[in-house]
Amino acid sequence: MLNTETPSSSHTELDLYATPEVVLALVDDQVNAVRAVRAAASAIAQAVDAAVPRMLQGGRLIYVGAGTSGRLGVLDSVELYPTFSWPRERAVGLIAGGAGAMFVAVEGAEDDAEQGAQDLRVANVAAQDVVLLLAASGGTPYVLGALQAAKAAGALCIGFANNPNAPVTQQADMGITLDTGAEVISGSTRLKAGTAQKIALNTFSSALMVRLNKVYGNLMVDVKATNAKLVRRAMALTMRAAACDEATAVRTLAQCDQQVKVAVVAIRLGLGIADARARLDHVGGSVRQALRGH
Repeated sequence: MLNTETPSSSHTELDLYATPEVVLALVDDQVNAVRAVRAAASAIAQAVDAAVPRMLQGGRLIYVGAGTSGRLGVLDSVELYPTFSWPRERAVGLIAGGAGAMFVAVEGAEDDAEQGAQDLRVANVAAQDVVLLLAASGGTPYVLGALQAAKAAGALCIGFANNPNAPVTQQADMGITLDTGAEVISGSTRLKAGTAQKIALNTFSSALMVRLNKVYGNLMVDVKATNAKLVRRAMALTMRAAACDEATAVRTLAQCDQQVKVAVVAIRLGLGIADARARLDHVGGSVRQALRGH
């Protein structure tokens, strides 16, 4: 029996606990999700470094999963645009059962390996793409079908599983094992197995964006200011990174379509918007390199 399916030896009388004790048992077990991801940190770092060259060649991140794993992949893909201005078309989330499965469980969809392969082919997977294959069990047929199609196309395949020596991590180019063990509620991998996947995906994609110059210091200077909250955030980031007052930040951001990177370089170097943008383009979008020597 898989570790994630094995009944836990802890809390065997969970249904008899008082509500506060039930809550504490569930919360405390989540700590093991963090431990599992930390144990996989080296593998995640290697995957980030392997993904960077493909992204620089114009590749996409393609997330593939079923059920909870699929929803977590879609979530990560969607959030890259507002957080890092990563183009929407370069972050693709595929879930067994199609888009509707984000909201209503589509029973049996995860068992269709051919559909997984077909979904990858329809997405026109290519050699410069990076495909993230997510399965708590590590053996979900839909995900394994997608894996084979991605490998056939020459894409970099990174498998995530919550069980050691799982097919998805063994067959992928790079495997990341998040060994979370048995769940407090036996077999419910939406608990700490899901939490570990969420942390691992956050970590992978955020570290990748750091390597792609989407971050200056620890500031998200490529934020896409698409609503009032994010406009305020862009202003605050510009003030901090450029060491300027609010009026200067607001005025400069208005001139460059709320692009924090451009505003920072323009203010710090006393450049016009076009020159600041050109300077950033010359150094691959790195604010630090654009400011070097000043």
